Amino acid sequence: MKLPLPLPPRPSTGLLAATVLELVVLTGHLAAYPFGITQERHARRPAPDPGPGPDPRPGLRPLPGSPDAERPVVLLHGFIDNRSVFVLLRRALARHGRRHLASLNYSPLTRDLRTAAELLGRHVEEVCARTGQREVDIVGHSLGGLIARYYVQRLGGDHRVRTLVTLGTPHGGTAVAPGAGIHPIVRQMRGGSPLIEELRRPAPGCRTRFVSFWGELDQVMVPAETACVDHPDLDAVNVRVTGIGHLALPVHPAVATAVREALESQETREGTAPSTGTSSVA
Repeated sequence: MKLPLPLPPRPSTGLLAATVLELVVLTGHLAAYPFGITQERHARRPAPDPGPGPDPRPGLRPLPGSPDAERPVVLLHGFIDNRSVFVLLRRALARHGRRHLASLNYSPLTRDLRTAAELLGRHVEEVCARTGQREVDIVGHSLGGLIARYYVQRLGGDHRVRTLVTLGTPHGGTAVAPGAGIHPIVRQMRGGSPLIEELRRPAPGCRTRFVSFWGELDQVMVPAETACVDHPDLDAVNVRVTGIGHLALPVHPAVATAVREALESQETREGTAPSTGTSSVA
């Protein structure tokens, strides 16, 4: 007697809706992709005269900014992508008064995440010099968030970055990084890679605030919770996002609002112990 094979589980309505949205986002992004291939161009503005006195942060040249000016926001895209992924988020931030918005393209041929992190560090210094600000905020999608974390945690970038927001970033390494056997920088995103283990090392005194958005239906992050920051030395809040997938994170209006609120938070870092927490975005 031949028994019928069990049917595979039916995908939930939420997962189907999220998958359809991912396809819509992908189509739109492919159309916008050519417009983001080139690097941004900015006119350099002379920084104000710092005046006498030592730099309060040793090892960094003095780049004082007006106390009334805003911190710049640096946007960093994910793997095989470019700055066009942030068109909608950038527009949302600009509508709410963010005047200094800068995007960085790094080459898909980059073979080491550490090299990309060093490039980010140089870019941040250029942004600070151009705007006259001492600090920036960074928003990174997917691999971009991991590059920014390495810069902050391992290259001293916490002296420059007040808040790092990550969107679907494999902080703990992901089990489904496509092309893992081909591209070295993708292998670094795998769970247990030397780079992921390096980020588990102690980071006492890290000054940067981390806000990590992770999606329950993110099919690129496996398990989904790998996109959470889990480190005893880091001041981190993990924000659960429901109903959308990986590609929709940088374009969804609810996420854009939550990112803006995270960047506008006046919570101080000085003299406080690292904290961890969770919240959610529907």
